[in-house]
Amino acid sequence: MLGTDFITGSPDWLDLGSPDTAAAAQFYGRVFGWDFASAGPDAGGYGFFQQDGKTVAALGPLTEEGASSAWTVYFQTPDAEATAQAAEKAGGTVRAAAFDVMDAGRMASLTDPAGAQFAVWQPNTVKGLERTSQNDTLVWVELHVPDPETTLGFYQGLFGWRWQEMESSGMTYRVLLTAEGEPQDASFGGAAPRQEGMDKSMWVPYFMVADADRTSVTVQENGGSVLLPPSDVPDVGRLAWFTDPFGAPFAVLRPDPNM
Repeated sequence: MLGTDFITGSPDWLDLGSPDTAAAAQFYGRVFGWDFASAGPDAGGYGFFQQDGKTVAALGPLTEEGASSAWTVYFQTPDAEATAQAAEKAGGTVRAAAFDVMDAGRMASLTDPAGAQFAVWQPNTVKGLERTSQNDTLVWVELHVPDPETTLGFYQGLFGWRWQEMESSGMTYRVLLTAEGEPQDASFGGAAPRQEGMDKSMWVPYFMVADADRTSVTVQENGGSVLLPPSDVPDVGRLAWFTDPFGAPFAVLRPDPNM
């Protein structure tokens, strides 16, 4: 599961683009108990979701033409510009070339060859998320593409990722690991074939919760929708998929206590 000792290829940041940031902040505040803190008058409406004063995600207005509300996963890189160039050379798309985010760090917005959007973060004063793998924080990220093995080759070229295959629900699931470390510490996400009904490839963030069923009720009470009702996955835990009121998909997981 995710930690906050980020290395190359680690998910180190997560933000939500929304057409109504005030309403989105209210929704996630009610679902996860998050507070929202503005990044300041020069940040263009961008700010931070926080838990006990620790940043657990971020939120900002939609900035790309034609963009729809979505969560974006950022992966750590020592050189955002070089990673963007490598991504383009390997068949990906550079949606926003590397640029400085004040003195916080440097980022680039990319799309993999299968169409899943992501970003990279080269940290400076902001190293990354301050809390993960606790209740109501990011615990896992998952890639859904038509051909995971081929697409993972793209990411391996960028970040040196490894993966382990396992059979789950009649499909091959790949547990993703950073280039360094033992599997228990290096795993951060997974990759699965895009399922019927998914209209595009995507990265989906999972947030740890104490009660997936209670979270499902809260999501619906506050204008969100259920894509996958709470269900048990052996040796993983109880999970569910939702969209927020503006259509951004996300998932929750109550990990198996025996894991």
